[in-house]
Amino acid sequence: MDTNYDKPYALLQQVVANVEKVIVGKSEAVHYCLVALLSGGHVLLEDVPGVGKTMLVRTLAKSLGCSFKRIQFTPDLLPSDVTGVSIYNQKTQEFEFRPGPIMANIVLADEINRTSPKTQSALLEAMEEGNITVDGVTHVLHKPFMVLATQNPIEYEGTFPLPEAQLDRFLLKISLGYPSMRDEIDILSRQEKGHPIEQLEQVLDLETIQYLKEAVQEVYVEPSVREYIVKVATATRENRNVYLGASPRGSIALLKASMALAFILGRDFVVPDDVKRLVPLTFGHRIILKSEARLSGVTVQDVLQDVMRSVPVPIARDGERR
Repeated sequence: MDTNYDKPYALLQQVVANVEKVIVGKSEAVHYCLVALLSGGHVLLEDVPGVGKTMLVRTLAKSLGCSFKRIQFTPDLLPSDVTGVSIYNQKTQEFEFRPGPIMANIVLADEINRTSPKTQSALLEAMEEGNITVDGVTHVLHKPFMVLATQNPIEYEGTFPLPEAQLDRFLLKISLGYPSMRDEIDILSRQEKGHPIEQLEQVLDLETIQYLKEAVQEVYVEPSVREYIVKVATATRENRNVYLGASPRGSIALLKASMALAFILGRDFVVPDDVKRLVPLTFGHRIILKSEARLSGVTVQDVLQDVMRSVPVPIARDGERR
């Protein structure tokens, strides 16, 4: 395992290359998952069944050397099935905490919109605070900790739409999409005699991940870029088609994600293109359109395109660090 801290870019590209041994042609999605990991955020994967959402999460966890748990969300799932439960031990005459699947580095919340809002809310404290409270006792979660939740955008029967407060906890919302014909042929070839994840090796360890997370915090953000982020967020709130725009939490998410993306791409500073690339992924699930806009066929992506056209991109001045 390569733990050369002097070459963080090379380390992260090793992770991407390792994941691509299993997930073919989706390096951009892998980059975004790493953005969330290094930012201390979470990812909502929204896509149709069978495109590799679950396998992406499993492969990422194995490449990073992280503990992995999967929670299959169903209508009868209880909050204690997620967080854990205290059980009375007759021998010791004390209550003992039996941790739930949330106690892992990487947690896959599969089909998160198939369970009740009460159970969905069991994730809120974990995602925001990094701990859970069971029977009045607070338990600190593992570090790093990242939730990757999946949902099907097509099938709505028997589902519970995620409330705005829950959506706002996800740093990014991404989709994988169908593979190209060439990539799908490659997938068939790789799985003809077994699944490639069985031979996958660990690339990083928890100590290295923590180092990389700390290094991301040193990425430089020029004041004009911070102002650009706020102007974009403000423009979403003032758009005529928007009922609820991006919150300050969304602005913070865009800032942190831009820093992580710049770091992954081998830079120690953020450029406006980093921000522009991440706006749809960080703001798209935080915006609620007015009902008349939806009836007119306006989409969130249409609004974000208008916003990006209306906000001028900052240009570095002479003498300032780029």
